[in-house]
Amino acid sequence: QVQLVESGGGSVQAGGSLRLSCVASGYTGCMGWIRQAPGKEREGVATIYTASGRSYYADSVKGRFTISRDNAKNTLYLQMTSLKPDDTALYYCAASGVNCYRGRLLNVYEYNFWGQGTQVTVSS
Repeated sequence: QVQLVESGGGSVQAGGSLRLSCVASGYTGCMGWIRQAPGKEREGVATIYTASGRSYYADSVKGRFTISRDNAKNTLYLQMTSLKPDDTALYYCAASGVNCYRGRLLNVYEYNFWGQGTQVTVSS
């Protein structure tokens, strides 16, 4: 069982930046960020694969968000820039163990472990 603890959410004005962090308690073959806006379904934002370091993004955040990880610290990051009110959501860190490679952005149901979520609010 892998435990995930997020931090870094908050409130920011449109055009601003935030960085989310997520510390994992064990090995993860892939990690990602998922968000859920009020009244909407969860959507995958970004995925990064441990072995290759390759990352994939949802079209809605490409060019604005960057996912990265520090393997030595078992920590995942999401750098968010040029934030928009539409980015307002509860952001979850998620992960899977071995054999999770798909070579694309993972779907929400393809993650096995989840954090508790951190709120990001972007005002216009």
